[in-house]
Amino acid sequence: MIKVMLVEDNHIMMELLRTLFEIEGFKVISLATGKDILIKIRHDKPDIVLLDVHLKDDSGKEISGFDLLRQIRQDAGVKDAKIIMSSGIDFRDKSVQEGADGFIHKPYMPNDLINLIKQTMA
Repeated sequence: MIKVMLVEDNHIMMELLRTLFEIEGFKVISLATGKDILIKIRHDKPDIVLLDVHLKDDSGKEISGFDLLRQIRQDAGVKDAKIIMSSGIDFRDKSVQEGADGFIHKPYMPNDLINLIKQTMA
């Protein structure tokens, strides 16, 4: 069973993705913000992280998914985690340059996301 950590501040998107992943037989861990992401990755040991590029914390302050990606890649305990970035803006090249394993452009078809996750895990 693939364990997916979903880091997404849009609650509707999070619930839709949670439902999709559960239908596919994935185990889902959801984070509304990137706060404490390193701790949560160490603790939950997801197979793959779906990380939104643009996040907001509880106060509405913007959090960069790229900053979180850099933190993950610089941390010896979690640097090898598989990361797929997602955004409504095409950050495919930047995502790869920053160390992501993949990128998916919103809006996307559910099958495209599932196939990308499976391909990234292979």
